[in-house]
Amino acid sequence: MKKVLAVLGVAVLIGCSSAYYNTMEKIGIHKRDIMVDRVEEARDSQKDAEKQFTSALEQFKSVVAVDGGNIEPIYKKLNKEYEESKAAAQEIRDRIDSVESVSKALFKEWEEELKQYSSAQLRNESQRKLTATKAQYQRLITAMRKTESRLDPVLTAMNDQVLYLKHNLNARAIQSMRQEVVKIDKDVDVLLAAMRTSIAEAEAFIKEIKD
Repeated sequence: MKKVLAVLGVAVLIGCSSAYYNTMEKIGIHKRDIMVDRVEEARDSQKDAEKQFTSALEQFKSVVAVDGGNIEPIYKKLNKEYEESKAAAQEIRDRIDSVESVSKALFKEWEEELKQYSSAQLRNESQRKLTATKAQYQRLITAMRKTESRLDPVLTAMNDQVLYLKHNLNARAIQSMRQEVVKIDKDVDVLLAAMRTSIAEAEAFIKEIKD
């Protein structure tokens, strides 16, 4: 189904989200299905980013141990890690936004459809399920947004060091990075902890909504 969603996802680019969801509905793919896929994609983007930020941190740590030599390759290596980390961060942001978009549409539709029940028992059961799903979703989106908030401090610190190194290709520049790398290390640890919590919430949400 993900391939179908990827192909038809262009509808989002050429029309409003509601038109996209209506198109998907016509081929049997409901907002609930789209939401599960998007949460999975958001989870996977964070797993990928976890690897990328860990790799970047390792490169920054290895650089401060360098004493002399040609600094240009070091700058290029760190700049590459920074650019890849920045791209990974943007992927996380985009995936979180897409989860939030479909969740709003899903919950709005769910609430409207509650009015259509003639059976009070079935309506109450659906209301309880909606309430529980909303509560689980709130934990999920809170965890995801917390991860998002931890991205900029790391990226900003990396960017500062890369820029400084770019214009100071010498051993003294490497030495000045040592204290800053300690701070980057701490910020990355905080980011990775937030990612793990967010990934766990995504797993729990996927399990809950599929049951």
